[in-house]
Amino acid sequence: MAARESSQAALLDAFSRHLGAERGRSEHTRRAYLGDVRHLLAFVAGRGLAGAGDIRLADLRAWLGDQAAGGAARATLARRAASARTFFSWAHSTGRVERDPSLRLVAPRRVRTLPGVLRQDQAGTLLDVAAVRADDGDPVHARDRAVLELLYASGIRVGELVALDVDDLDLGQRVVRVMGKGAKERVVPFGAPAARALEEWLAVRPRLSTATSGSALFLGRRGRRVDARQVRAVLHALLTQVADAPDLGPHGLRHSAATHLLEGGADLRDVQELLGHASLATTQIYTHVSVDRLRRSYEQAHPRA
Repeated sequence: MAARESSQAALLDAFSRHLGAERGRSEHTRRAYLGDVRHLLAFVAGRGLAGAGDIRLADLRAWLGDQAAGGAARATLARRAASARTFFSWAHSTGRVERDPSLRLVAPRRVRTLPGVLRQDQAGTLLDVAAVRADDGDPVHARDRAVLELLYASGIRVGELVALDVDDLDLGQRVVRVMGKGAKERVVPFGAPAARALEEWLAVRPRLSTATSGSALFLGRRGRRVDARQVRAVLHALLTQVADAPDLGPHGLRHSAATHLLEGGADLRDVQELLGHASLATTQIYTHVSVDRLRRSYEQAHPRA
């Protein structure tokens, strides 16, 4: 038993290195894939199989079927099937398993749901609330305002935001250099309100900075780089002060920014580049959001709707 566990740990460690070094996957993605593969290996162990080399297509289908019967969402099943395919493709190509049992594995198609977004007036109110709170002289509140302004102005991911360093910001050109998925760098513009909020934050940032702060753009009260959970907590707290606003996370501001850009007439491919989407199909979901809003407005206002 101990030898098998040691061998499995070594296999997963090698897979993790492959995801990071060769495929450029983020830490979050690596954790998700490794968690899925561990879940699979635990499932087949319960069926009496010794390890990855003994797994067949029927076992993979049984694994997904068991989760579906337990109420797992289609998105979860699709991701776990993708994790299994990635794992077995790597394991087979490197000689760790004799065959790839996932070649004909099909998971339920993901249902593309419309992301929750703020209306433009709600986004404006949210940022007004953050600005008023920042007037109290607390540097953390100045940081919170700058964080929300930049998220909404640029549409960057929260993981990209918390990884920013001071040198990634160019206030003169009003652009920020972002390292996105797959270690792909892009330069994203932002507007004058975000620039003002960032200037005010940088003016008080030294009050939180410590010897260990390094070059992190956004800091917490103890001088360490802010993390995504802190950003999420700030957004949740301030959204409670916005009438009828949905309870969104930071990704909701990204969705809102993309939707409002398209509603304002921005070109779809420009929005794709701004968001750092590899595929235009990913960006196109925001056109569905805009059409859905248009349809609701039409049905409410037109006498013959």
